[in-house]
Amino acid sequence: MNFLFPDRSAKIPATATLILDGTAVEITVKVSARARSYRLTVPHHGSPVLTLPSTGRWPEAEGFLNRHRGWLAARIRRSAPRTAFSHGELVPLRGIAHRIHATGRLRGRVEAAEIEGEPALLVPGEAVHIPRRLTEWLKAEAQRDLAERSNIHAATLGVEVKSVAMRSQSTRWGSCSSTGRLNYNWRLVLAPPFVLDYVAAHEVAHLVHMNHSPSFWKAVTRALPDMEKGKAWLKAHGKVLMGYGLDS
Repeated sequence: MNFLFPDRSAKIPATATLILDGTAVEITVKVSARARSYRLTVPHHGSPVLTLPSTGRWPEAEGFLNRHRGWLAARIRRSAPRTAFSHGELVPLRGIAHRIHATGRLRGRVEAAEIEGEPALLVPGEAVHIPRRLTEWLKAEAQRDLAERSNIHAATLGVEVKSVAMRSQSTRWGSCSSTGRLNYNWRLVLAPPFVLDYVAAHEVAHLVHMNHSPSFWKAVTRALPDMEKGKAWLKAHGKVLMGYGLDS
């Protein structure tokens, strides 16, 4: 058996390592009171997750993991590539590819410009600081766009948005609380604007219906009649979008 577990006892470990295609893959192990069975998931980025119910036992979980090693290997092979923010890399901004350029200037802010006819993102400072500075700038851009679209959809649906915050969720594009607080994945600013607009309409519609009932989808359509366009784009390209801004 090609397992390398940190703890051979019956105690449930925090992680486990599985050899797949000759490579050691670390798996995060979690126990959930809501889980009713053993579950193996592969997020858009980060390590695979093995979830155990609160009544689960490690020997059973180990067997479950072993039975699904083929499925896990296939999923990892199909996973989207990671695109780190580094000098010379191409990154989309509102659906348009931009080349990252480290300017070397000690001061200044990130700017969208053109270099020899090619859209570019000019990032001040040394190359090592590109990931942090560019991510902070993109979050600010996403905050502005999503706050604007959220308020527009809220006015259409007759609800009030209390706050809009940016997050870096690994599997979600947005979330909504019953108190009117909206959270969005900042990577939405990388997608074409109609995609960001769809997610904003989707989350605001949850202020009307905190579910995904037919009435909820009618509210989304009322806020954004062409919502299917953004929904379809995100389904087709969302996994790739999640890979941006991560270490390769």
